[in-house]
Amino acid sequence: VQLVESGGGLVQPGGSLTLACAASGGTVRRYTIGWFRQAPGKGREFVAAFGWSGNTKYADPVKARFTVSRDSAKSTVYLQMNSLKVEDTAAYYCAATTVIWGRVTEDEHYISWGQGTLVTVSS
Repeated sequence: VQLVESGGGLVQPGGSLTLACAASGGTVRRYTIGWFRQAPGKGREFVAAFGWSGNTKYADPVKARFTVSRDSAKSTVYLQMNSLKVEDTAAYYCAATTVIWGRVTEDEHYISWGQGTLVTVSS
């Protein structure tokens, strides 16, 4: 499966953005789609995941602010980001995995990655 992210950009603190992860070459319903981010000078970290069965999981820093969803007809997974903070600034990546649900926060289990989209939160 090939993944392409879109929707990044510049937003003020407190604002919102929605990222999209479009899949091709395979149905998105077969995979768990994870969102990860990497801030300048930092390692990649888990943000959220949408499981093939509809489960969702969020990292603590984004709980109650970010929502992950899926449109199977469009083979697209979305990351709705609200109440954005300066510390949310990062390159955001989506990735696909078939690993068991308990390991979806671990990036080494993801088999296909998008190219990333940059989110900058700044006034």
